[in-house]
Amino acid sequence: MQGVLAPYACDPAASRGRRHAEVPAPTRTEYQRDRDRIVHSTAFRRLVYKTQVFLNHEGDLFRTRLTHSLEVAQLGRSVARSLRLNEDLVEAIALAHDLGHTPFGHAGQDALNACMEPWGGFEHNLQSLRMVDQLEERYPRYDGLNLSFETREGILKHCSRANAERLEAECPGDVGLRFLERTQPSLEAQLCNLADEIAYNAHDIDDGVRSGLLVMAQLEEVPLFDDHRRATLREHPELAGRRLLYESIRRMLSAQVYDVIDASSAALARAQPGSADAARRCVPLIGFGEAMRDASQQLKRFLMRNLYRHAQVVEVTGRAKAVVQELFAAYQQAPAEMAGGFAERAASRFAAVGMEGQARVVADYIAGMTDRFAAREHERLTGQRLLG
Repeated sequence: MQGVLAPYACDPAASRGRRHAEVPAPTRTEYQRDRDRIVHSTAFRRLVYKTQVFLNHEGDLFRTRLTHSLEVAQLGRSVARSLRLNEDLVEAIALAHDLGHTPFGHAGQDALNACMEPWGGFEHNLQSLRMVDQLEERYPRYDGLNLSFETREGILKHCSRANAERLEAECPGDVGLRFLERTQPSLEAQLCNLADEIAYNAHDIDDGVRSGLLVMAQLEEVPLFDDHRRATLREHPELAGRRLLYESIRRMLSAQVYDVIDASSAALARAQPGSADAARRCVPLIGFGEAMRDASQQLKRFLMRNLYRHAQVVEVTGRAKAVVQELFAAYQQAPAEMAGGFAERAASRFAAVGMEGQARVVADYIAGMTDRFAAREHERLTGQRLLG
């Protein structure tokens, strides 16, 4: 159970509220309510068939966007409890942060952004906000999930200035304002950003070795991993294979979590923010110490060179980009091919604002697809099988 919150934590009783006013729930806080709405959403269920690094058809045991989000939530709650931040808010943000991600991971995102370049581009964080604000259809009185300001603020991790200005024009003082004022999100949102990084660095090592694209010997050049591998072998010299890998990753994760707790506690003690809003006006207060930050960056560079840019990954993601690009072109040419009310929505938006409106609806449709549905739709529309 959540203990006493620190003064700089987000208090659900002091939430800035929802875009559509609702009677409070009798047994749940505002952030617990947000978490429950996210878990029951269609977009959340789709994450089980959306790529993290390896596409859905490449294996049953690789991380997906869903399992990644669960790992982020677990890490975030662990740190939040020690820092006396709001665990429920951290969990809600973590579970929702990838709801707008395209099929095929960052390859799909890059392809869709290129397709949408004439109409403002595509940002997956902004798409996650669109998902919870507009695209989910679950309630009788409004579109979206009607989440609290604090959860929505945390979902919008990045935002271009142009999009922030548009958000501010549509809803003054809402989640776009901080990108114009250059203030920080809540400490809970800052923690989710870091937990996201910790989670994917660790599980991408695991998935990389499982795939055969990485081998343990390569990881000896990464001190953040290899220090813990050697420490493990000193205690358990008989260990090898997956048990050695798992124990080394577990220790690496623990070291990062404890470092975040220590470094953030020190930063909070120096800044002494008296409220959640005071913390927003400070420099970022949740982070690694300098040595761990450098070690984490070194690990990220290793993964970029040896995994994300591996020839086999690049070849598959190249085909995934082609699927997204060709789907976009096909739906732009024949929007009636879209199902679930999207064809009608595209016609309505085209009548209202022209091709830009139709293109955004097409982007919404593609972004909501799972890997396997996108591959099937591509084959149906083009007669080609590029994946699976």
